[in-house]
Amino acid sequence: MGNTDDFQQILENGISFGRGGERRNPAEGKVKTKAKKKQYITGAHGSGSARQKAKYREQRANRHK
Repeated sequence: MGNTDDFQQILENGISFGRGGERRNPAEGKVKTKAKKKQYITGAHGSGSARQKAKYREQRANRHK
């Protein structure tokens, strides 16, 4: 009759579909990236791939103008 006990517990407490565990600090564990900093966006830091990406970003920004 363990089935009835489970059913009774669900009736009393409800069903929780959320994730369990303790609350985490949202700032904890995030990866800090340089990708959004101005030098990287403009390609000014010297990397060839960054210059190329900056060129593509500029081309995309200038479309439909």
